Order: sequence, then structure tokens, then C-alpha cells
Amino acid sequence: MAERLIVIGGDGAGMAAAAIARRRRPDLEIVALEKGNYTSYSACGIPYVVGGEVGSLEELVARTPQQFRAEHRIDVRMGHEVVGIDLAARRLTVRDHAHNRELTLGFDLLHIATGSRPIRPQLPGIDADFVHGVQTLDDAAHLLEHAKASKCSNVVVVGGGYIGLEMAEAFVRWGAEVTVLDAAPHVMRTFDDDMAVRVEEAMRRHGITVRTGVDVQGFEPGRVLTAEGPVDADLVILGIGVAPNSGLAAESGLELGVRDAIRVDRRQATSAEGVWAAGDCAETFHRVTQRSVYIALGTVANKTGRVAGINIAGGYAAFEGVVGTAATRICSAELARTGLTEREAADAGFKAVSATIDA
Repeated sequence: MAERLIVIGGDGAGMAAAAIARRRRPDLEIVALEKGNYTSYSACGIPYVVGGEVGSLEELVARTPQQFRAEHRIDVRMGHEVVGIDLAARRLTVRDHAHNRELTLGFDLLHIATGSRPIRPQLPGIDADFVHGVQTLDDAAHLLEHAKASKCSNVVVVGGGYIGLEMAEAFVRWGAEVTVLDAAPHVMRTFDDDMAVRVEEAMRRHGITVRTGVDVQGFEPGRVLTAEGPVDADLVILGIGVAPNSGLAAESGLELGVRDAIRVDRRQATSAEGVWAAGDCAETFHRVTQRSVYIALGTVANKTGRVAGINIAGGYAAFEGVVGTAATRICSAELARTGLTEREAADAGFKAVSATIDA
């Protein structure tokens, strides 16, 4: 009887591993379980759908479940949420949402690619319908449905990270009045302050109201409550950041590492035999600091997923690590980074020398 690989999660890290494993082991039975409605998509493109630069959410999908079934013989089951992992018995408890039933699936090999989840602080009203986290295409579909139905004129983005600021620009293109609220002294905390200031200037030129050093205290219909008074809001986007979606792994007894991401070695193997993890749910390795880090990026997810797939299929591959590279465009500012910021260098114990070049 063929060995069975079960992949939990149908996006980049999960399906990259599944496709590589299939290519290297034609005999393997592969089942991929995804609780949502999409596989292998670019969540980074969601703001560009909202802003009208990309025509539809479907254009962000690289491969559909039907393609994986037909071209790779991968049994992709949508609307299937894994709610329990029994490592000793080698079986999963799965909730089939379409048929409102619970079932058990056995596995020989397991790959966990459960991704990340938007950070949602315990604030009054944060679960209201007009407050949205945007992590998956299903989240984006719900957001677009709400935005079109309410014809939102006042949008508030809480948090000044990549997706939050890209969403702010998108809703300006939509025609809304947009305010960004951030508790930190500047937006884009992954950049040094002198770079973040340039981003804020570009946003203001684009018509976005930027308010930093503002603590959000809660949400009420039609407004965001802050320490400095309420801010009108038909719609709220949470751009506070993400955390690893590692609760299922932790409950099964797998070891966690940096920021409670699943601990993995350079081959993406977890603390349990025959179990791998990759993508936003797992930690990774920084080549400059030589430390384990947590970096939730699609490029990292795809690369670590491929490494996991090779090893699952019996080959040998090691992920060489990251150097902190990221790039985006916010309004008129195109920005990119690699290596360490001055703050990160100091935290890692480096005595860094900095220079600014205007050209």
C-alpha cells in the first residue's frame, strides 16, 4: 500500500511541497487539506485588486485545485479544516465544512503549512463586521463585498506595515478618505526612521492622513476610538502585522521557536519524525545574524516549501536562510531593504556604521 502524505494548507508553502514531492515520488498518495476556497495564490496582490490595478481575485491564483488534481494527481480537498493532530496514532481530525461532518484521516508523512494569522488585539468591538483583517483571498472577498455594499467613504487602517499601507493607497484609488493610525513614532517599523519619514511624506502627498503615536482603544459602529478622540470609519483594515498560525502544531506537542513559530531545522523538519513545516507558520534562519527568526513573506514560503518537498520525497535539501530582503511601492515611494537596519544590527550585537547617499 502506498505511503500517504497529508499537507495541511493549500497556499504557497503547502502546494510547493506537494508538487515537488509528487514529481520526485510518483508512488506517493498525496492529500492536501485547505479550509478556504483558494489554492496557490498571491496574497500580496490583494491591495492591487482593491485599488483596481488587478481585475479580480481569481487573477491572483497561480493554480486551482482542479489543476493540482488533473496535472499532479494531488487530492486537494477544499473546505477541510484540520482541528486535531495525533502524532502517536498518525492521524488527523478534520472538519468537512461543506458536509458539516467530522472525519479522521491517517498519514505516514505530514507537512504543516498553516500560514499566519492577522494580529487582533483584545480591544472592544474588534470583532465587528466593519473591522477586517486581510490575510487570505477569502478575507479579501469578504472585504470587497463589504466595501461595495457600504460604498465606504471613510477608511481607517490600523497599523503601518506593508499590507496596511498598500491597502491605504488602494482605498485612496477607490475614492475614500483614508486615515492611517499607528502607535509607533513612524510607519514601516522594518525600516529605519529616516526611511520611514520619506514613506510618510509620500503618503501625505497622495492624500492619506497619517497619524503616528496614536493608541487605538476600541471600535464602535462608524468610528475608531483612540486616546486622542474618535476617528470616523465606515470600514477598518487591521494592518498590525501577523503571527504564526501554529496553535494546531503546539497542541500536538511539536516544539515551537521564535515568536511561537514551529521550530524547524535547515531541512524544514520539525521535532517529530516524519513531520515537516514551512512558510509563515514556521521559523527560519537569518544568514547575517546567524539566528532563528520569524519572517512572513511569500518568497520565503515558496522556497522553504520546495525544500520540505524534496526532503519529504527522500532527497536532500537545506534552506540556506534569509537576509531580510523585501520590496514594495507605497504611493510615489518605491522602497526596498535587505540585510539589517541599524536597530536590528544593534539588537544582534553588531557595531554598525551607517551612511546616507542621495543620488
